[in-house]
Amino acid sequence: MARPPRFDVDQLLDAAVRRAAAAGPAGVTMSAVAKDVGAPSGSVYHRFPGRSALLAEVWLRTVEGFQEGYLKALEADDDPRRAGRAAARHVVAWSRAHPEEAALLLYGAEDFGRADWSEEHGDRADRGNRRVRTALAALAVTLGAKGPGAVECVALALVDLPLSLVRRHLRAGEPLPLHAEELAEQCATVLLSGLLAGEISA
Repeated sequence: MARPPRFDVDQLLDAAVRRAAAAGPAGVTMSAVAKDVGAPSGSVYHRFPGRSALLAEVWLRTVEGFQEGYLKALEADDDPRRAGRAAARHVVAWSRAHPEEAALLLYGAEDFGRADWSEEHGDRADRGNRRVRTALAALAVTLGAKGPGAVECVALALVDLPLSLVRRHLRAGEPLPLHAEELAEQCATVLLSGLLAGEISA
């Protein structure tokens, strides 16, 4: 009977996430990840053909994990206002529960070498982004928000503002304050209310 592999993909990616959180994307190398898990470099190359594939998987696993929970929050309630508030809170709650992964979101796909990713990895990233944009556009329609900037305003309220709150504390090396989820929800409520009342031009 064949022996199971000692180091699986998730172990290697977990080590890469820790590296990226501590030293940024530049710190994620094949040899560094191998050293962190006590594996020979060949174990890493056996699962990832090169550093670009490793960086792509680190980024995609992190973002896809975030997006999965975000979309569930956005679609869990028939009331679009409650769904929007839940989505804004989720950004902060997920970041609190996954501080190392949240540190990766201080960067972008380009920082993780997107220009060198395979077509498959690029397609995965595009599909995930499209799913989020489609869900936000659907929420804007359900809310009755109209105008070419409506989706942008919804995205600002439910994605960009909560992320900016998280990033400010992460970049300062501070834990997220206990009221962060509530603050993200309040800001989203104010912005969406202004959009629907016509006080914010879309």
